[in-house]
Amino acid sequence: MSKTQQIPPKYSHDWLEKLDGRTAIAKALQQRHGELVNDLGGQPALSYQRLSLTRRAIHMEAVIEQQEQALARGEDVDTGKLTQSINSLIGLYKTLGLDRVARDASLSAIIQQSKAAK
Repeated sequence: MSKTQQIPPKYSHDWLEKLDGRTAIAKALQQRHGELVNDLGGQPALSYQRLSLTRRAIHMEAVIEQQEQALARGEDVDTGKLTQSINSLIGLYKTLGLDRVARDASLSAIIQQSKAAK
């Protein structure tokens, strides 16, 4: 299956993997996802549910940006849909948490993460 260079309009669990990783948009979205995960304490600290919400939040953010870019180009944009998307993103961020979470950098945590990675 070939990789896409466009953000899919509908969410799927593997939408980030379906993007062509060589493109600037894919690199930027992967970086944003990594930063969001890190801000929440890192992948080992996150449940499956929170990781799922991080992917959804990044997708929603990208869709909103596409709509805003279309608006800036003077194209017709459904402002109701845009507003609903922004409200959904706010809800995702509130659920995930708006504050950064410190990673556990104790020696025991590092040893435990090392063992889990093996």
